[in-house]
Amino acid sequence: MGSYIPATDRDTGKMLHAIGIESIDELYRQLPDKARLKGDLNLPKGMSELEVRRKIEGISKKNVVYPTIFRGAGAYRHYIPSVIKSVISKESLYTAYTPYQPEISQGVLQSIFEFQTMICELTGMDVANASVYDGATAAAEALVMCQSRKRKKAFVSETVHPEVLETMKTYCFGNEIELVTIPEKEGLTDLAWLDEHLDDETACVCIQHPNYYGNLEPAEKIGQMTKQHKTHFIMSVNPISLGVVKTPAEYGADIAVGEGQPLGLPLSFGGPYLGFMACTKDLTRKLPGRIAGQTVDSNKKTGYVLTLQAREQHIRREKASSNVCSNQALCALTVSVYLSAMGPEGLKQTAIQCMSKAHYMAGQLDAAGYTLVNRHEFFHEFVTNSKTPVEKVMQKLEQNNILGGYPLHGAREGQILWCCTEMNTKEEIDTVVRMLKEV
Repeated sequence: MGSYIPATDRDTGKMLHAIGIESIDELYRQLPDKARLKGDLNLPKGMSELEVRRKIEGISKKNVVYPTIFRGAGAYRHYIPSVIKSVISKESLYTAYTPYQPEISQGVLQSIFEFQTMICELTGMDVANASVYDGATAAAEALVMCQSRKRKKAFVSETVHPEVLETMKTYCFGNEIELVTIPEKEGLTDLAWLDEHLDDETACVCIQHPNYYGNLEPAEKIGQMTKQHKTHFIMSVNPISLGVVKTPAEYGADIAVGEGQPLGLPLSFGGPYLGFMACTKDLTRKLPGRIAGQTVDSNKKTGYVLTLQAREQHIRREKASSNVCSNQALCALTVSVYLSAMGPEGLKQTAIQCMSKAHYMAGQLDAAGYTLVNRHEFFHEFVTNSKTPVEKVMQKLEQNNILGGYPLHGAREGQILWCCTEMNTKEEIDTVVRMLKEV
């Protein structure tokens, strides 16, 4: 294939010498050895670009795309109206990025402003930023927002997504924040434990609502408890659920975060996605990244500007509280187009379909012997026990082009986290239940 890297070996050597290392490998010394590529790619030598393309396309066909999916656990299949791809595929939008003289690019600033406005309407918060890398990053950045010299302790419920919790731990380690996990009790945050341990040194309390197991947390009570100690309350939410459940603001949250993938972004084998962050007016200056605003110029014409830009963007980087220096512009635009196309009523109907189908499926599985683990209120995910080995259940479904629920591990070994969205039909649900009876 040849090389598409324009730098010569001599150029590379000069650059390495300038930063004080001997080889390219040293740049990646912190990566685990098993994550590094050993040797060349497993491709025959001397292939043309066309031959390589055909080879790679052949390999990609090994990926399995299931026509029927009953799995969520953080990434969800929803209907995406065709108008969305039509709009975001326009050349002026598809490669757009906020330049360092942003007011030149009014279209991009307007798209960011519209995204922020819709996220505020969705969450009930006062202000939102220009989006961050993903939902896990948003949740972790929210913890950092809340710290102060006297408050360096963050309480996080064990019922948040395990991968989000791991990201939080990484951020807390780097920012010298003590992360304390609130125990789970029967699929919900343990309120008695929280009430006993919450003190005036706690910077924030963070929960996921609906939580990782699909259950709706006692968010209002937790919000009241945090206010008693003047502690910040962070809620990580599923944006589709906000079509039917209360907004974070109504629960008394100070910060609302979440993964925007359900809002018009396909599963895409894992991304790219985007995280949204919104907060009350008092915390505006602690939001990482950018905030676009609407104004008028000298001719009284509407214009858009960067109202706030965190200090880590250009100056005083050593005092920055965040390393976020980009935004998911195209993904954020996709979310804006999706919300515009769906409207409040469309989002509500989507949420109602998700919830009603999940409750129907839960009832059918429960009656078939796959009993519900926790009988709390839930949105569109729920956990059941499995009468037979989970691997056997999944294998049976996969043989029929159905991706079943997510097998849980650890203390919940032998349990399955199921998910329904508006994409699932009653016939598909009945088919799964029938197959599980056969298994």
